[in-house]
Amino acid sequence: MREQILSILEENSRIAVKELATRLAADELLVANELKAMEEEGIICGYHTIIDWEKTSIEKVTALIEVRITPQRGQGFDNIAERIYKYPEVNSVYLISGGYDLLITLEGKSLKEVSSFVSHKLSTMDGVLSTATHFILKKYKDHGTVLSKGSEDSREIITP
Repeated sequence: MREQILSILEENSRIAVKELATRLAADELLVANELKAMEEEGIICGYHTIIDWEKTSIEKVTALIEVRITPQRGQGFDNIAERIYKYPEVNSVYLISGGYDLLITLEGKSLKEVSSFVSHKLSTMDGVLSTATHFILKKYKDHGTVLSKGSEDSREIITP
């Protein structure tokens, strides 16, 4: 049942426990207890809302930062990753394969603010060898949700 609950929550974290129980054909109390247990075990870490910031008046810049680091003896990448994710600007930190070690997503009010964070805080951190910054110019799909639907072809069909 856990896998089913998690799949449904991933699609809609605002679903009511009653509706969730109905979809699972399970007792509401059982589902509520399962949710609570998964929260306490750290399986469910939070509930998030996906916002299309382009449709608001709020200026926000999102960047993906690739970071190459020197792993620390006995700690690997964990200590540096922890130091990075403690910054409030940082949304996420991932250990990745490939040419870089970490992938960081962060937000700022402007390109200059994000660039300043990377050059003054991130690049100067002990163990950081190099960074590559990629600014997100437009989001089409985020966490499985399509944000920008393509325009439909409104041309008239002509047949011979």
